[in-house]
Amino acid sequence: MAKKNEYNAKEKLAIIKEWEEGARTRAEVAQRYNISVNTLVKWRHRYELYGMEGLEIRTGKSSYSVELKLRAVHDYLSGQYSQYEIIDKYKIASRTQLKSWIDKYNSHSSFKSDNE
Repeated sequence: MAKKNEYNAKEKLAIIKEWEEGARTRAEVAQRYNISVNTLVKWRHRYELYGMEGLEIRTGKSSYSVELKLRAVHDYLSGQYSQYEIIDKYKIASRTQLKSWIDKYNSHSSFKSDNE
């Protein structure tokens, strides 16, 4: 697999466009650029939601308030939203991040703001 953050936003967009043009399947495009199909799908999804900003390489850690964490966890526990819908709604970095908040909430640990 490719190293993390190997492609910049313009390169990611070009890879997405190559897939969308239909000359190659997503599996063929992923193999050509040494990325997983899952990564390719995530890139396209982020581009559709956030434009070029969604394809930018993230440097530094995202910061989330306690209130946002609680809203995201409550939305998940309500059963009305999938994990993917929640990470899109709150612009959470990943499902892994959301899952860690859910686990913390379920273990009755308290949240801290990422700025604390």
